[in-house]
Amino acid sequence: MAKKLYVGNLTYGVDQTALEGLFTAFGTVERAQLITDRDTGRSKGFGFVEMASDAEAKAAIQGLHEQEHNGRRLIVNEAKPREERSGYGGERGGGYGGRSGGGRY
Repeated sequence: MAKKLYVGNLTYGVDQTALEGLFTAFGTVERAQLITDRDTGRSKGFGFVEMASDAEAKAAIQGLHEQEHNGRRLIVNEAKPREERSGYGGERGGGYGGRSGGGRY
């Protein structure tokens, strides 16, 4: 079972290949994903790496967390599940300023 890791505090110059390369010393990298800005395509300074096993993931955390890479201390830990986000307006009635009665304004 693959274990997903969060990798933070990356320099903006780190690309997908470099991210994967950091983790190959600790085992098989199933997937490496660098998070980029939707509009500019520039790195946001963090990403996710999936290791092939729990043991490899633990080794990567122990070997890379708080280690310096390109002048920055890396943050490497187990990725947490993504939190649910409510849509626009949520449970407050669609975002119409909270007015009730539905009449004219």
